[in-house]
Amino acid sequence: MCGIAGFSDFNMDYTQHREHWISVLVNMRESISHRGRDTVGEYLNKHCGFSQTRLTIRDLYGGNQPIIRHYQGNDYVIIYNGEIYNCDELKADLTAKGYVFETTTDTEVILYAYIEYGIDSVKLLNGIFAYAIWDGQRERLALFRDRCGIKPLFYTLADKTLVFGSEPKALFAHPDIKPEIDLNSLREVLGLGPARTEGNGVFKNIKEVGYGGVLIFSKDGIRENKYWTLESHEHKDSYKKTVEYTGFLLRDAVERQMVSDVPVCSFLSGGVDSCIVTALASNYLNKKHCTLNTFSFDFTGNDKYFKSNSFQPEQDRPYVDKMLKAYNVNHTYLFCDRRELADELYTSVDAKDLPGMADVDASLLYFCRKVKEHNKVTLTGECADEIFGGYPWFHREEFFTADTFPWSINMETRESVLKSELSAELNLKKYVQKAYKKALSQVPVLEGENAEEKRRREISYLNIKWFMTTLLDRMDRASMYSGLEARVPFADHRIIEYVFNVPWEFKCPNGVVKGLLRESAKGILPDELLYRRKSPYPKTYDPQYEEILKQRLREILSDSSSPLNQLVDKVKVIRLITAPSDYGKPWFGQLMAAPQLMAYLLQINYWMDKYKLSI
Repeated sequence: MCGIAGFSDFNMDYTQHREHWISVLVNMRESISHRGRDTVGEYLNKHCGFSQTRLTIRDLYGGNQPIIRHYQGNDYVIIYNGEIYNCDELKADLTAKGYVFETTTDTEVILYAYIEYGIDSVKLLNGIFAYAIWDGQRERLALFRDRCGIKPLFYTLADKTLVFGSEPKALFAHPDIKPEIDLNSLREVLGLGPARTEGNGVFKNIKEVGYGGVLIFSKDGIRENKYWTLESHEHKDSYKKTVEYTGFLLRDAVERQMVSDVPVCSFLSGGVDSCIVTALASNYLNKKHCTLNTFSFDFTGNDKYFKSNSFQPEQDRPYVDKMLKAYNVNHTYLFCDRRELADELYTSVDAKDLPGMADVDASLLYFCRKVKEHNKVTLTGECADEIFGGYPWFHREEFFTADTFPWSINMETRESVLKSELSAELNLKKYVQKAYKKALSQVPVLEGENAEEKRRREISYLNIKWFMTTLLDRMDRASMYSGLEARVPFADHRIIEYVFNVPWEFKCPNGVVKGLLRESAKGILPDELLYRRKSPYPKTYDPQYEEILKQRLREILSDSSSPLNQLVDKVKVIRLITAPSDYGKPWFGQLMAAPQLMAYLLQINYWMDKYKLSI
């Protein structure tokens, strides 16, 4: 796992000022050095420069990048961030075709696959990835991103120069790129945030390679194509066969993602998703006479202050304890207190370059840093709810029928604190509605579906293409900021493609939420774990945490130079601060209620101040 960065311009000869451009490349990769500090490397030719900072997971000593191979008189160069889980199969195919490998890293496999199969080689990959290849034969730069956008890849076109990097901060380390925002930036942050439109980097003129996308930059210009998207097909398997095949895919995905030259651990929340992943990973390691490290997360005081609601009905700790009785793992309980959580709100903006999911981001960042003290690689249970239909908006009428993104039906909460004139100018409802309608127009239709099944497909598509990618983005930034690689077995594209087309009566048999997933995992977990009610990622209910947020917001409001004051009405924010807390009415997802709105405002102020942004 790594951080990558670079630039290309076909009107330049970078070699004429080599020292200068190498120093730019060094600055770019140093800005994202948190993604991996083990080895570094640069490459420069007339029209292209590459830089990479590496977290060593495979071939710890021989897999340094950039990797350069000379083939039939041309140079091919790659920098890569990710993991390929079908590397052995691809390597065997390429070896049979005469390619000789100098390393055991998957980076070299990807480069040879490109030389052999061209752009379409990306379709052969099973994994999480973002990579750049310089093709000396065709004199072009190609940028690739995995199917679900698990690994990030941002870019911008400044005049005739393409600049790219794993995170926006890498682009801003280039001398010609400065952070700026416009009204659409605010619409993304205030209307859609912490989600964002696919390909939109929020900062003015900053874009991101789309999910399942490849971008080609050459003398002919720039073009971006999709090599993968969700498709609708009639599901012909019986229920029994569907359960069996889903179970096979789950086991195969986890076992493939255990491949590493360093030990792999897992996050264990006590929810069914993380328990399944943990159980499969533990079984895999037990066969090798090894024991899995596991980690659970909670907040100091939650045993005292926890408040049950329809989104978070119960605490996780008792179920973690049950899991520890069922499996022999090395478990560590991790806790975050209110002061640490409030302080991490700002660090999480540093990690993401944007405001995020408030204390949900902040806590994950804190816990990832603690996990990194023990392991370099972790498995997570992310994405199961989006794929198998676990969220309330699959089941509750008010969400299911909402004519907007179902995780964000309450626009009034967002707008309630804005200045009236800014709110009118932004017209957030119109912006969000336009994004929603465009997303709906992209849902692959299956002929013959009734209205309810059609809506199920729409909700599923929106979750995979919007909500899931928001959580994956959060996971990448939080983990990689500490140099921790997070793998997501449920996001294996084979699982997504298959389950997307499974009818609802199979996904939720007899009204059992995520019943297909639970049935496919029978025999792996005790029933008391397999059939527990869904409970999302934990958050703090400590009232003193909320008091910290209120005090910090008051300080911002009293300082006329605070950038947040360009956006909000002080009277309206004070009204928010003094109103009784409501943890049961989220304005985004399941967790982000009134305290998280206050935290989000703190993040926006810090973000604007950090990057000297104004409107």
